[in-house]
Amino acid sequence: MSMRNPAYGGPVRLTQPSPGFGLGLRTTHYADFLAAPQRVDWLEIISDNYLVPGGKPLRMLDAIRERYPMAMHGVALSIGSVAGPDRAYLKQLRQLIERVQPLWVSDHLCWTGVHGRQLHDLMPLPYTDEALDVVVRNVQQVQDALGRRLVLENVSSYVNFKQSHMSEWDFVAAVCEQADCLLLLDVNNIYVSSVNHGFDALAYLNSMPAHRVQQIHLAGHSHNGDHIIDTHDHPVSEPVWSLYEHACRRFGHVATMIERDDHIPPLSDLINELNHARDVAVGAWREAA
Repeated sequence: MSMRNPAYGGPVRLTQPSPGFGLGLRTTHYADFLAAPQRVDWLEIISDNYLVPGGKPLRMLDAIRERYPMAMHGVALSIGSVAGPDRAYLKQLRQLIERVQPLWVSDHLCWTGVHGRQLHDLMPLPYTDEALDVVVRNVQQVQDALGRRLVLENVSSYVNFKQSHMSEWDFVAAVCEQADCLLLLDVNNIYVSSVNHGFDALAYLNSMPAHRVQQIHLAGHSHNGDHIIDTHDHPVSEPVWSLYEHACRRFGHVATMIERDDHIPPLSDLINELNHARDVAVGAWREAA
């Protein structure tokens, strides 16, 4: 249970101060970040790309880490797995944490495989008490192993489970509070799922525990007529910018970054998009003040 802030009666904010506006570090832009300072406050790495004993990936990581603060973002923790977290994987992750000294460590609120086999996808969970118990148990084990609070990201989804008896946003909020972890709020994922499943994206945003929102993701998607796929291969769409503006008004100064994983443009294009995120955020903060 969260402590209360006597100054205003709400929960004490549990997150670290925002480092500002960042980008996902991709190999395409290694040379740009090493050649000259960029208007990027921090970088997010895909943890799983650097769980290697040596070689060029780690050399590049070390060199860029000297210039920019970094957060670690994983894709294989499978926090929703009934089998629980993989101890060997956690050991590798802990070693990378010691090397990078990240701002925070995040992964996805999902499962990624069964019986030791990775599906290489972020699979949604049924929103049930049983699934909630599994996730809370696993998060607590991971936090004990890593010695820090875990940051979990809401995923986009394309199917619903008949067994679910609560909304996704109630499930996400319950995980954060019961496991005492933090939240990486992916605004694009909220929008994608709201279109695919027909729920109110603002209701989702307004249900999130503001004192646990550590980071915000922005990304593009592919619209396929009757459904949307979270592809990270387009610029951020106007509906997502609108939702982000609402998030900034509600959550205040939260670290924001843009993800781009395919059709990656020149770094200057992404920085221009990041500058737009700054403008949207500053305008929303002024309006909320």
